[in-house]
Amino acid sequence: MLPWLAETSAARLSDVRDTSLSTLVRDDMLALILKGVLAPGQRINEPDVASRLQVSRVPVREALRELESSGLVISRKHSGVFVRQLDAAEIRDLYQMRGLLDGFAGRCAAGLPAEQREALVLLLDASVDAMRLAASQQDVQCYYAENLRFHWAIVESAGNRQLSDSYRGIVQKLHLSRLKNLAQDVGMQASIAEHVDIVQALRNADAPRCEALMAHHVGDAYKRLLDAEPMKPVAR
Repeated sequence: MLPWLAETSAARLSDVRDTSLSTLVRDDMLALILKGVLAPGQRINEPDVASRLQVSRVPVREALRELESSGLVISRKHSGVFVRQLDAAEIRDLYQMRGLLDGFAGRCAAGLPAEQREALVLLLDASVDAMRLAASQQDVQCYYAENLRFHWAIVESAGNRQLSDSYRGIVQKLHLSRLKNLAQDVGMQASIAEHVDIVQALRNADAPRCEALMAHHVGDAYKRLLDAEPMKPVAR
């Protein structure tokens, strides 16, 4: 399970003792946002959340403040709290930052000791196979989830917590812009070919090439997204 797709429930809320209630409520709402159950632009009803999770409104408000600080929701005076809608400029900026982080992670991964790097390559080979299967079945959502796993495995292999935290935040926000595109093929075959090249660079321990391939891959993904559906500015 990807760290940004963790799911909670009222039952889990009553079982977990080592995590704050507001954090568990946040994770529950985060899961609903990233699944598209709470769609961009949709108002989040505090009483409904509190009732569903069987908690008071205090941890719900704390959770919403945390989600707002991470850029996933926005509070509007006298209106309530809404799931964010990203505008075209923000999406462009996030893709640029993701490209930098992916490139750095790729360079780090290619420089791992041989045993660790070979284990990562095996994992990524399996991930590419899963993407091929999803593409053959035109299962865009499955492909997208596997694509995220591929990149997250490389990011995690760098062993840099600040990198992982920053990457997680960027991917969470970008996911808001991808929800409406998960029903159409946005260049899966081209993307798979790029993933294969990345794995080969890792296999060869070619750090400069792996860094360049990772960065270009993210840039190409952004271009494919623009080609699929040109983005118009949206009020924040």
